[in-house]
Amino acid sequence: MSAALLDGTTAAGAVLVLSLVAALGLALGAVRFRGVGLGIAGVLFVGIAFGHFGLLVEERTREFVRELGLVFFVYSIGLQVGPGFLASLRRHGLRLNLLAASVVVLGVATALVLHFAGGIEPAAVVGLLSGATTNTPSLAAAQQALKEALPDAAARAATAKLPGLGYAVAYPFGVLGIILVMVGVRAAFRVSIKKEADDLERSRAAEAPPLARANLEVANPNLDGMALERVPSLAGSGIVVSRVWQDGTLQVPRPETPLRLGDVLLAVGTREELDALRVVVGKESSLDLRRMPSAITSKRLIVTRTAATGKTVAALDFARRFGVQITRVSRAEVEMSATPDFELQYGDTVLAVGEPGDIQKVAAELGDSPKSLHYPHLVPMFAGMALGIVVGSWPFSLPGVPAPVRLGLAGGPLLVAIALARIGTIGPLVWYMPISANYALRETGIVLFLAAVGLGAGDVFVETLVRGDGLYWMACGAAITVVPLLAVAVFARLALRLNYLTLCGLLAGSMTDPPALSFATAVSGSEAPSVAYATVYPLTRILRVLSGQLLVTCLVRDCVGAVPGCSAGGIGVAP
Repeated sequence: MSAALLDGTTAAGAVLVLSLVAALGLALGAVRFRGVGLGIAGVLFVGIAFGHFGLLVEERTREFVRELGLVFFVYSIGLQVGPGFLASLRRHGLRLNLLAASVVVLGVATALVLHFAGGIEPAAVVGLLSGATTNTPSLAAAQQALKEALPDAAARAATAKLPGLGYAVAYPFGVLGIILVMVGVRAAFRVSIKKEADDLERSRAAEAPPLARANLEVANPNLDGMALERVPSLAGSGIVVSRVWQDGTLQVPRPETPLRLGDVLLAVGTREELDALRVVVGKESSLDLRRMPSAITSKRLIVTRTAATGKTVAALDFARRFGVQITRVSRAEVEMSATPDFELQYGDTVLAVGEPGDIQKVAAELGDSPKSLHYPHLVPMFAGMALGIVVGSWPFSLPGVPAPVRLGLAGGPLLVAIALARIGTIGPLVWYMPISANYALRETGIVLFLAAVGLGAGDVFVETLVRGDGLYWMACGAAITVVPLLAVAVFARLALRLNYLTLCGLLAGSMTDPPALSFATAVSGSEAPSVAYATVYPLTRILRVLSGQLLVTCLVRDCVGAVPGCSAGGIGVAP
């Protein structure tokens, strides 16, 4: 292979270098020793190796690839977790965010200890904190605050390189360290991934009990002649009556259907709700209406027509219009009762009960086109990313903070994707992405991000380590990474009994670390880490940016005092 072909200043050379880094890095990550491997972090270390040996990509191209990959990754994560984000926030949001904030606070405290006890210069400590927590926006905010805090040009010049060098030294272990903490916690507590996944499913089932059926005979004389929609324990509950046996015939009930003594209702809902309805209606029947000969059948239909999305079951009114009852809705592998106020989203699967001809009319209104789910909607995807970048670039001020805060290219697209996935559709735009397309976009994004970061750090990484106190700085950066994570992880497992899969997402989110999230998701095969990551990410993102700025504010006097002893060109501890 000629050297010209690997020239990273050309478009072809840049693509070739990035492709080789990605392929070799993924291959390295797939190598496992005693069940443990680097995973996606292998791309980072292959990128560092390429950079060290001079196989580089031009800086502006590398920066573009890094940011594009980051946007791809966080946007796909937002679309994945968006539908269940609010429910997760209500269940675990406060506790998880407090734990994530504790990681941030402990990281700052560790950095302060290293400054005062370890003799590391303030400007370098800021870089170490940002690199150890894999947070580039924190570094940028801290550098801006440092520039504004130092009074003269000489002081700024003397400290200009220290934050960047500290960041470069600490970053690689920042990525690897959180993965090592996850692996270490799993080994120390003898965690079984399968058991943790099963426990999580059981807890979710307890919060959202599975649906059941019951055949109930009307034996309460108070219900004789009463319209179905007015039956106590039925109106406002999660129960749906899909069929009724009345006057020797089986039919799909309408809300206004009058009940008669001896009628049998086939009701769908949770066991607790069905037991409450049985007490009101009368008793359990020996008839099984599902087995009764009739023209009535059931069919699963997929919501793929945008005109039907965003509408409630009551608004569609299929029972009155067509004599078809929607009894269940499946979304993201979770089955729910189709109550009147249930709002349908693109990609939902509904169970329709009625006569075949009537079900076909409902299918036409819902779309029911499985092929539509296999193709990504590219216009909404890029429109959503553009909106996310605008939101992430918008500055906002917080009391006591010297510089404006931005969510950046990671926070903006993530929050916008969560919101759009929750909304589902706006006019003709559908924010639904097939699972396979989401996975491809997510993995491509994180690979591009890590390849670009590794190539950027490779040319100075080894030199930084061997000069001056580089190894000492790396050890300090490792402490900033590991100490807060281990402390919070042990507390969460011992005191709070936090599920390991949720804990991994919490740790990745507390460090705003996409590679760690990718590792946790790959190991667990569950979306639980992604949900926890998205739950804590917004607050953590803000705290990380603020922590760098506040650290500069706290140490600015020390920083000015340390300038005379600093070396503008290298690494050293101020005397």
